[in-house]
Amino acid sequence: MNTLIQGGRIVDPQTGELRQADIAIAARRIVAIGRANPDFAPDRVIDATGCWVLPGLIDLQARLREPGEEHRHLLESEMAAAAAGGVTSLVCPPDTEPVLDEPALVQMLKMRTEEAHHARLFPLGALTRALEGKALTEMAELTRAGCVGFSQADHPVKDTGVLLRAMQYAHSHGLSVWLQPLDAWLGGGVAASGPLATRMGLAGVPVIAETLGFHRLIELARSTGVRLHLTKISSAATVELLRQAKAEGLPVTADVSIQSLHLTDLDMGYFDSRARLSPPLRQLRDRDALRAALADGTIDALVSDHNPVHHNAKDLPFADAEPGASAIELLLNLALKWAEEDGVPLTRALEVVTAAPARVLGTAVGTLSASLGQLALGGSADVCVFDPAAQWQVSAAALRSQGKSTPFEGMLLQGKVRHTLAAGYVSHDAA
Repeated sequence: MNTLIQGGRIVDPQTGELRQADIAIAARRIVAIGRANPDFAPDRVIDATGCWVLPGLIDLQARLREPGEEHRHLLESEMAAAAAGGVTSLVCPPDTEPVLDEPALVQMLKMRTEEAHHARLFPLGALTRALEGKALTEMAELTRAGCVGFSQADHPVKDTGVLLRAMQYAHSHGLSVWLQPLDAWLGGGVAASGPLATRMGLAGVPVIAETLGFHRLIELARSTGVRLHLTKISSAATVELLRQAKAEGLPVTADVSIQSLHLTDLDMGYFDSRARLSPPLRQLRDRDALRAALADGTIDALVSDHNPVHHNAKDLPFADAEPGASAIELLLNLALKWAEEDGVPLTRALEVVTAAPARVLGTAVGTLSASLGQLALGGSADVCVFDPAAQWQVSAAALRSQGKSTPFEGMLLQGKVRHTLAAGYVSHDAA
């Protein structure tokens, strides 16, 4: 099918380009930016007047809950939610049921998502079998099945010897490891350590749990030379350590969640389980440091940390509630909200959800690495058409995700995704 996106304003964070132009799409690729060939005959014309035309978003942290909860058809609903948020590529961690530690599971998951045409899925394989932190997985086979890196999700490896061997193996095969900096012995609380958690009687996760985990990972990465991506960092202290590691030239990248970027522990309110998250929400100084680090490039990417939690798992006392929130439909809006509040250029706000995560993925995505996260002539037609004048309020009814729990419920957001095209297919159409 030939598609013409007409009359929109192109905003390409990779090139900094902002201009009025049409985009012509044929055979799932962008064949013209500006004026299409007179012989181009579109089967469909999308009127983008008044809208921004952006590269499709890349979310480096989103759970689909499959395999594990097929009876709820979550794969279909969450991929549709991704498309509604303008996301055309997403990375899922391996903590499914069963864990993504077998090539057949990875192949099945990729096949099902490709059939739906909603968004492109890049799974992370388990670093250790069943995420138990004991035996390494067959990383080479998992890579051939489609994994773009290796992770322990929220399950830190306790045995440093195992972690060292995993990093040595990954480095020798040119693979990357994606790990959350967290000490296994200090990270078991339900809220950020501080005066509020103490008053509420909640078990805390101290900042040192993250910084100890950071030091351990960085020293192992320095020793092995492995490419290390740090997921969901949450504290000002870690930001400073990350800045030093990058200045040293270590091959390390990092992301932060939209929850840690916008909220603090005060948003827990009176034991509001919607704010039960992992990592927990920290104090205002941490939030401000994360926002500044994302603006100056110390933190590379912004992620949704989407995790659709059933209401039964949230309708519990705070400490017993399952951590997680629905967020993938809010990623673009909350990136723009951060930019507006902090005076960050529009191109940087878009870069952290498009070109920057594409750089984190690098060559692990094969030939897509040449065009992912940008609007490139001849590149894959991953496009988001966004109406900056529209407004909407976050509510359970407004979300496509089956996970209706979000600490952003009730927030009024500026702008709305009108169309999403994933590899040329119209995966979302709100017109």
